[in-house]
Amino acid sequence: MAERRKRRFRLIGVAAVFALLAAPAPAVAVQQERAVPVTVPALSNWTPEPGSYDFGAGTRLVADSKSAREVADTLADDLKAAGHGTVPVVRGGARPGDIVIEVRPTKGSLGADGYELRSGKRLSVTGATETGAFYGTRTLLQLLAQGDHIPGGRTVDVPRYKERGVGVCACYIHISLPWLENLVREMAYHKLNQLLLELKVKSAAHPEADTWGYYTQDEMRRLVALGDKYHVEIIPEINSPGHMDPWIENRPDLQLTDSDGNKQPARLDVTQPAAFDYYTSLMDEYAQVFTATSWHMGADVYMLGSDYSKYPQMLRYAQEKYGANATPQDAYIDFINRVQAYAASKGKKLRIWNDGLTGANTVPVAVGTTVEHWLNVTEKPSQLIAQGYPLMNAAYSLYLVRGGFHSDTESLYDQSWDPRSFEGEKLTSSDGITGAKISLWPDNGRGETENEVTADTEPALRHLAQATWGDPHPDATYAAFTARGTAVGHAPGWRDLTRVPVTDGTYTFRTAGGVSFDATVQRTPDGYATVRTADGCLEVRGGKLTLNVPLQPGVSASPQPCDAANTMQRWELAPAAGGYRLVNAITQMALSVADDGRLVQYPPDQHRPATWHLTAH
Repeated sequence: MAERRKRRFRLIGVAAVFALLAAPAPAVAVQQERAVPVTVPALSNWTPEPGSYDFGAGTRLVADSKSAREVADTLADDLKAAGHGTVPVVRGGARPGDIVIEVRPTKGSLGADGYELRSGKRLSVTGATETGAFYGTRTLLQLLAQGDHIPGGRTVDVPRYKERGVGVCACYIHISLPWLENLVREMAYHKLNQLLLELKVKSAAHPEADTWGYYTQDEMRRLVALGDKYHVEIIPEINSPGHMDPWIENRPDLQLTDSDGNKQPARLDVTQPAAFDYYTSLMDEYAQVFTATSWHMGADVYMLGSDYSKYPQMLRYAQEKYGANATPQDAYIDFINRVQAYAASKGKKLRIWNDGLTGANTVPVAVGTTVEHWLNVTEKPSQLIAQGYPLMNAAYSLYLVRGGFHSDTESLYDQSWDPRSFEGEKLTSSDGITGAKISLWPDNGRGETENEVTADTEPALRHLAQATWGDPHPDATYAAFTARGTAVGHAPGWRDLTRVPVTDGTYTFRTAGGVSFDATVQRTPDGYATVRTADGCLEVRGGKLTLNVPLQPGVSASPQPCDAANTMQRWELAPAAGGYRLVNAITQMALSVADDGRLVQYPPDQHRPATWHLTAH
């Protein structure tokens, strides 16, 4: 009897072993627990550990120091925005299910931006700085975007490059503040830390320069505050001495004059003391708004496509100041160095583009000036680094131009592009390279809408984040890499700007003053709307064109033959006072009603926009 029981137990044991081997679920579960969690940028290392972390209703954020509480407070805001509920921030001992935020300056190996994340019964994020701990919380948010269960493990994640950025030229056209706010949030979510904004802030000292495209000081303070919260440094740029037409088109006295007597509205006459005083007064106004430790003066395309010989005053100025062997380009470098000295006196470091550094100068650019390399010219990146200039890679291959060149992100990924790959030269070492950035330019301002630019930018932004933080090729295929972006989604607080607040259909548009018209509203693929009357589709046209866009305030909007490809016929219906404002998708000006009944566009701070109440037919 006992022997039969033993044989039976042996058979049961063998069957159990076979059943265990045949059952796929536990094996898959173990494999998933040991897989590297999915993030963008990809984690540079991950060591699996026993157990797991589960986010739940009882989770608290534990932070004892002031800097850790700053990080925890931001994380609490983001958890709520991401739909994870209200999570309290507390001091004291941690319990299972808690998230512990620590800032330990003694963890010097983590550097300024690195962090350690450990997942188990509780989850901890540690940085040597507040910024490092903040980036650890971005990883946590990406993991929670994929579910409340995080496998046990540990990572020490440190970026390869200090500067990881995006450049945006809001320099002629106006880019909406919600779009820029979305960009800041997305940058921080992907651990990018520098936003260059070439833009015009409305000037009280020089109202003659306040042509449209500008931002108010309050608008920029709001954006800078968001950047400060999310550890994105917003560096302003007023391009000079070239590209100055947004500022000096109404100041012919400051424009460079050629040997034929022709004024150059885009070129500042650097030989005039008044030109330097004008530029530095603008810098002083920007200092009231921007908190960045750098100032970007552009310094590109001053004589690109032209010749210094057309401006003999440049050579005279240079020789009078630097001697008979001086060159005309020395006058240009002299202006850069005077701006550098002025910026330094205000506690700012200078940044410039590289194309003006052709080697024809005898006066060197001031030491410490960061050069952002975008164009292959005589002075190569290796030479600039050898001369001691911090060098950022802003390669043309990373450009996204409205209606023009678009970076081929898939090709760059397949090539394992990294910041050592400059235009015209591939370096073997990263020494001297500060990092890299993508650049967004509006050469044809009507070539694409903001929403179309967003769709173009998302993959490039994620690729740049990966290439500047860690391994530039973490996945075998580009499709696998893009799947990471799908998995982590958008940053908490990101707004879907493609949502049209009314359904397609025919409406009567009416103002409180009694102005009305009938029109059919139809959503466009990029998330705007066409407004089609019996006479055609509403379009802004006429007046002075800037970058192919009618940016002149007071220009009319009128029905024109409908054209699905015409971006000037696309409109935002922006909710306002129980109705809607009609904002052109390209000019970013809202429609008002003129005394003669015409629909005209104006910046919102110049003329009160009309509020339209819609009645469906």
